Amino acid sequence: MLAREGEREKVGDKPVKYHGKWPFRRVYGIQEPVAVALSALNLSIQFHGWMSFFILLYYKLPLRPDKKTYYEYTGLWHIYGILAMNSWFWSAVFHSRDVELTEKLDCSSAVALLGFNFILAILRAFSVRDEAARVMVAAPLIAFVTTHILYLNFYKLDHGLNMKVCLAMGVAQLLIWAIWAGVTRHPSRWKLWLVVVGEGLAMLLQIYDFPPYRGFVDAHALYHAANIPLTYLWWSFIRDDSEFRTTALLKKPK
Repeated sequence: MLAREGEREKVGDKPVKYHGKWPFRRVYGIQEPVAVALSALNLSIQFHGWMSFFILLYYKLPLRPDKKTYYEYTGLWHIYGILAMNSWFWSAVFHSRDVELTEKLDCSSAVALLGFNFILAILRAFSVRDEAARVMVAAPLIAFVTTHILYLNFYKLDHGLNMKVCLAMGVAQLLIWAIWAGVTRHPSRWKLWLVVVGEGLAMLLQIYDFPPYRGFVDAHALYHAANIPLTYLWWSFIRDDSEFRTTALLKKPK
């Protein structure tokens, strides 16, 4: 493909996609080396954020007599961390070797993460703490996400449909976080604003596509790069939120 693209470039033709994908320069057999490196870096940032959250909750903040945390969203953020690391792991694998299996795993893990993020945005923004209410909110969304993943894996890997579903869930959760950031008095709401604006701008890279620069860096790789500082800031907000809620609960009269 690269040889053909070189010939096309000599005669002034623009790059084209092959089977719906841009041609990349390989390094040691890795199909998209920059995307792989950035995915791995995102994975490490997620792991660092998750571990710092864990250490803060269980070793620095006070615990209940039964050794459970005061923070009501602890379990949800743990699930988020696991799903996020899983998503970036399969992203690295997929960009290393693009075959049907790795593509499905990459798409499925990304959809699962986006779907859970959507649920988490609703639960946190609306302060849903009752377990029954959480189930009522999450159940239909989990059913939808599961159905979509099954559709992609066992019926048709429809990239156009998947992009629409992911964008819809992504925009919806950003709107929820943005509205909440605008009405809450949370001390770290400025971090939330930065993440919302940053993710909104980064999302444009998922829509605007261009050929890889020098065969290495395309819009998707830049999206991965943009997520690195945003992820670090996001986990910083999560830690701040856990401290904020723990302090508020401890101040309540018993």
